[in-house]
Amino acid sequence: MAVFVRAVERGGFSPAARELGLTPSAVSKLVTRMEARLGVRLLHRTTRRLALTPEGEAFFHRAQRILADIEEAENEVARFRARPRGRLRVNVGTAFGAHQLVPALPAFLARYPEIEVELILTDRVVDLVEEGADVGLRTGQLADSSLVSRKICDLERVICASPEYLARRGRPRVPQDLLRHNCLLMAGAPQFHRWPFRFPEGVRNVEVSGNVSANNAETLVQLATMGLGIIRLVDVTVGEAIARGALEPVLADVHHAEAIPLQAVLPPGRHRSPRVAAFVDFLVERFAGAPWRQARP
Repeated sequence: MAVFVRAVERGGFSPAARELGLTPSAVSKLVTRMEARLGVRLLHRTTRRLALTPEGEAFFHRAQRILADIEEAENEVARFRARPRGRLRVNVGTAFGAHQLVPALPAFLARYPEIEVELILTDRVVDLVEEGADVGLRTGQLADSSLVSRKICDLERVICASPEYLARRGRPRVPQDLLRHNCLLMAGAPQFHRWPFRFPEGVRNVEVSGNVSANNAETLVQLATMGLGIIRLVDVTVGEAIARGALEPVLADVHHAEAIPLQAVLPPGRHRSPRVAAFVDFLVERFAGAPWRQARP
């Protein structure tokens, strides 16, 4: 089962054989033996790649979970004497992953050299169990109550623009000033077109508009630093640009920043794994203080 899963993950018998210390023919024979015992074909083999059959797809995902459970059981028994080691599959959103987690990984791997990290950056909410992930980093409230979670920090949204744009168009002094400014928006998310502010009577929204929308926050940051308009994005995305002076916060005194919890979420049982526990502890140690926010001038 382990050989079959590794062959699928690596996309072929030869790379799986190199990793497992076997010959490609030995890997092929083990998979063929498993197919004979099950009475179904699990893989379509070609000279260039492997492709899962529908039966193979179902068996692959179940086998991943079974192997992970076996490993967790062994880790639970050995956790008091074991050094964190092995493969760690991490699912993370693109903004936090690119701006914070990737730059922090060398320090984590230097501390735990026997851990191998497999990083999956995606803004799509995935089933961690189905994907075989050990840890996911999620923002907002969790919909799946079966997951184990640990809060890392709160993210905040920031309204900002480039110095060049503010010099050309003027700095907004009150929320209503945004109605005459070009605001760059997230496409397909009408709720992000309503920017909340604190008024004497409470929090109210201002409906903003602009000549560009995009489904990617990085694109909006790039356009804003080029002087095209004003953006409102999570601080982990714009913190670096603010720190180097490419963007400046505006209306910070009245903006309702909306704290958004960032959490490490784990499939049931994963928190007992030494490598998972080490990784989550590292995340809290590194990011609990929101260092990107402290870097603001």
